[in-house]
Amino acid sequence: MADNKTLSSADVAKLLQDPNTDNRADAAAKVAATFSSSELSEGERAIAEDIFRVMLKDAAVRVRAALSESLKENPDVPHDVAATLARDVDEVALPFIESSSVLTDEDLLAIVQSSGEGAQKAVASRATVSASVADALARTDNENVVATLVANEGAQISEATYGHVIDKFGSNEKVNAPLAQRGELPIGVAERLVTLVSEKLREHIMSHHEISASMASDLLLESREKATVSLLEGGQQAQNVLQLVDQLYKNKRLTSTLVLRALIMGDTTFFEAALARIVGIPAANAYQLVHDKGDMGLKRLFEAAKMPIQFLPVARAALEVADEMVATGGDDRERFKQLMIERVLTAVEDSWDTENLDYLIGKLHKIESPTGAVA
Repeated sequence: MADNKTLSSADVAKLLQDPNTDNRADAAAKVAATFSSSELSEGERAIAEDIFRVMLKDAAVRVRAALSESLKENPDVPHDVAATLARDVDEVALPFIESSSVLTDEDLLAIVQSSGEGAQKAVASRATVSASVADALARTDNENVVATLVANEGAQISEATYGHVIDKFGSNEKVNAPLAQRGELPIGVAERLVTLVSEKLREHIMSHHEISASMASDLLLESREKATVSLLEGGQQAQNVLQLVDQLYKNKRLTSTLVLRALIMGDTTFFEAALARIVGIPAANAYQLVHDKGDMGLKRLFEAAKMPIQFLPVARAALEVADEMVATGGDDRERFKQLMIERVLTAVEDSWDTENLDYLIGKLHKIESPTGAVA
């Protein structure tokens, strides 16, 4: 007890001589520091606990705040002391609520239900938040509290709680941005959220969270501005495409189905960039192989990328249509749609699964005409 962080006989004498707020706050911090020592006997620990209970009644907020700050990380604080600190004014309570492991879920639920935004945010910021406490926080319907909760990776959030959050705040960027960037989201949550967030967050969800193949394709096409218009796009957005492809690849979302669906919708830029990333070659090399006038370039690229071989004739048909559209200098969506359906059906015969075929034909039928009407 000789160091200046623990209570000494000189501190006691000083306190008795001049019990002002500063000296009382200093004594509170030092008694709390002493309480953390493993050298205290059972009797000494009991005396320290009694001192805490007296200090909890001190009229000066600064004294109680000093006690809270010094005890917030201590797992041995008596529960009654912890509960009293957590019910104090914000200056005293908030640091303790956010940090103390002594507070139980029952305590935390009571705090959420009876306290204001400050205390609720402190609960939402804890290193771990149980599913029941997270649900109570979500149902405060306070955007600041909910935003704090969903930004906390230590919070266990059930699918039902996610559903409530999206119902209330799905279009609120203050909430949906940290929600979209959580480490993990249930597939149903990701698929609901993705329709409500900004373009940038859509790309993040698509590349970081598990979603269905069809929705991944939808997202890709939307993020690439309904890719049929990119037939004449050339390298205009090449850097953006490379970044998107890289994120998809790193997060194991760059599937062969997604790559081919993008091509059939006319997005040759994405198709080339995706194959280049999978194989590990420069995009310019992939471009040369994709557009090789012989039969071997694309086939070798498919083999190197481990693309299903039954996709090869479909890819060739789609590239043929894209080349024809570029050669004629046109951006006729109706003609593109008719050509692509015709060529894909011819190329597929019986070699492609119904789910992929139905999806793609459905998408082609929904391509917007130049006037904005759905064809």
